[in-house]
Amino acid sequence: MAWSYLPHTEADRRAMLDAIGVDSVEELFADVPADLRMKGSLELPPALSEPELVRHLCSLATENQNLQDVVCFLGAGAYDHYIPSVVDHVIRRSEFYTAYTQYQPEISQGYLQALWEYQSMICELTGMEVSNASMYDGGTAVAEAAMMACAAAGKHKVVTAAAVHPHYRQVLHTYGRDKNIEVQLAPYTDGLTDPDKLAQVLDSATAAVIVQYPNFFGGIEDLKALADAAHAKGAYLIAVVDPISLGLLEAPGALGADIVVGEGQGLGMSLSYGGPYLGFFATTEKLMRKMPGRIVGQTVDNRGNRGFVLTLQAREQHIRRDKANSNICSNQALCALTAVIYLSTVGKVGLQEVASQCIQKANYAYRSLTSMSGCEAVFSGPFFKEFVVRLNKPVADINRQLLAKGLLGGLDLGRYYPELEGCMLLCVTEKRTKQEIDRLVGEMGAML
Repeated sequence: MAWSYLPHTEADRRAMLDAIGVDSVEELFADVPADLRMKGSLELPPALSEPELVRHLCSLATENQNLQDVVCFLGAGAYDHYIPSVVDHVIRRSEFYTAYTQYQPEISQGYLQALWEYQSMICELTGMEVSNASMYDGGTAVAEAAMMACAAAGKHKVVTAAAVHPHYRQVLHTYGRDKNIEVQLAPYTDGLTDPDKLAQVLDSATAAVIVQYPNFFGGIEDLKALADAAHAKGAYLIAVVDPISLGLLEAPGALGADIVVGEGQGLGMSLSYGGPYLGFFATTEKLMRKMPGRIVGQTVDNRGNRGFVLTLQAREQHIRRDKANSNICSNQALCALTAVIYLSTVGKVGLQEVASQCIQKANYAYRSLTSMSGCEAVFSGPFFKEFVVRLNKPVADINRQLLAKGLLGGLDLGRYYPELEGCMLLCVTEKRTKQEIDRLVGEMGAML
């Protein structure tokens, strides 16, 4: 125990064991079969002093590459957007950075107001009537939306477009297994979901249709037509959206969406090796009481002063246990705050500019790449910041060569779509300069 970080002495431990009536700590694990218990030591290396440990960890860190070392053209659900410096400055304040979910919320008026502002901004972006605060990530938001739609409709079939993020579909299958939710795929044509083909797989048992906007390939779906097809069969339309795209695209609520979800990582959150990210979730007032998570409301106190409360939270697992609508009993409050700061910083005009630059730069890269030999277009429709090209050499080989040149290439789509073997999904955000795009084009041209 010489290196223990626990403050208890042997005398403390003895006193606690005597108090509960056992002779040793080992007795507390008597229910664990002996053959499952670890035998021997952990075989850890010798302990290091603090300076030695810092040097060791720093040496390990140098084996990683970050986005200061490479130029990123990889997207597929996690995006290298510019983060204004004020975002980190605010969220690292101790009153925000160390705060957990508000179980005694009324004493946290500042944080509740921030979450209320977050909800208001998400509603404005999505064109929906109410938003929660918030979900774990985009994938869980999709799955929770599907379960909510099934509960509201009293049905157990969900149709998801094949052009929805494959990871989101995997999370949906995992969530839906115990809920007996049947998941069916709607095919894509030329990179987009065909409303007529969608209608063919819908029936009276369909609770919801899930469509991504823009979709996984970057294509801009005809959301109004897809919503009409879903509603004609009495199904809800769940739209999975990129919030940055809503700086230019029509709000999904105005196009007939009943539930709008998505990943908010692009709203000021760094990539950070996969998290933490932010799932946003918005819906109609009609479905509000079936929505998972928390809703912060604005009110007045007994003196008429403006105040904030958790209006709805009794649907959650930590209160209702097995009767809960959802197992979401926490939230991503710090990530939601990050999104608020980002959106407040860039404003409406700034968000439009970010989205506009994404479209313009992505189209410039697309035209430049598809004009050279060995790289051809795959889909013909309009796209936002991601697009697909087919290469005359294996994508993995091209990506290895690009990485050696300090360029992070696109996603190998053959991993998820066998029919797209040899195809690469590239992403171009507002951060990419013309020089960086031209460099990518030049390097790939030399390789193909």
